[in-house]
Amino acid sequence: MTDAPVISCKNVWKVFGADPKRYLAQLPESHSFDDIRADGYIAGVKDVSIDVARGEMLVIMGLSGSGKSTLVRCFSRLHDITGGVIEVEGQDIMKLSEKELIDLRRNKMGMVFQSFGLLPHRTVLENVAFPLEMRGQDKHERRKRALEVVKLVGLEGREEYFPRELSGGQQQRVGIARSLAIEPDIWFLDEPFSALDPLIRRGMQDEFLRLQAMLGKTIVFITHDFDEALRLADRIAIMKDGAVEQCDTPDQIVLHPATEYVRKFTEDIDRARVVQAGALAQTDAMGDGEPVDATASVKDLAKLLVQDTRAIIPVQRDGVAIGGLRRQDGLDILLEAT
Repeated sequence: MTDAPVISCKNVWKVFGADPKRYLAQLPESHSFDDIRADGYIAGVKDVSIDVARGEMLVIMGLSGSGKSTLVRCFSRLHDITGGVIEVEGQDIMKLSEKELIDLRRNKMGMVFQSFGLLPHRTVLENVAFPLEMRGQDKHERRKRALEVVKLVGLEGREEYFPRELSGGQQQRVGIARSLAIEPDIWFLDEPFSALDPLIRRGMQDEFLRLQAMLGKTIVFITHDFDEALRLADRIAIMKDGAVEQCDTPDQIVLHPATEYVRKFTEDIDRARVVQAGALAQTDAMGDGEPVDATASVKDLAKLLVQDTRAIIPVQRDGVAIGGLRRQDGLDILLEAT
């Protein structure tokens, strides 16, 4: 990942109501979500500032009505924002013409939603090739590209099937393949697996992680499932009443919740499964002996933590020492789960 964000969101508001821009201009700073609602307006997004780095997977989560889907629709300007600035690769998207916006979505952005939205009268291959057809791409070129992404998502051999002949998981793979066909730099996914059975959902998460390891897209992924967020995220943004309560790495969120809401949101999570050695590493004491990898969870290190006699265990990332894990810190987290 580079330092320059692909998406930069500064003090963004999306207010729904009769005259939202005028209302926002006069809004007192002390007004709460409930105060705004009492005025006859809804703050779908409330003063959000967040950046998404190149190659990052940012997971946005929250309860129903928290604003997560509205925020992502603002990122792609499916919703025009009421206030603030959103830049995509340095472009203020509110200043783009309709043609420029269409070009941005067609050439840079892929979108997958909970409803598969497949065309029932078209085959798998035709569904996947559809956005390329809309782009005006040559028939042979779009067929070649569609075949590539169908194979990529594990549907080789089902190119001529119709959606009704596929399982829910397979239909979701078609939706993912269709969004990948345009080779987007930025990928928006709005609860794409929530309608799937648990076993299929787990398999799709595995498939998704495999694709991300291969393709390195910049991804904004919406879910209400914390376990799913923990599996997928580089960072997690937790929303409530249109605002971002906290945005951080999974282990930092469970170790250091920024608000009481986040604490309650994460209180039932097995921290030993989430917290990695790198999050506990301290640079003031590096330790001696065989190091552990920064990405190993406390649960992964359970046997070592119980049996090792070292007070401080070295931690390395990509072969480079980054600090020392105080064995007692790891044991304290491990013992919480027992």
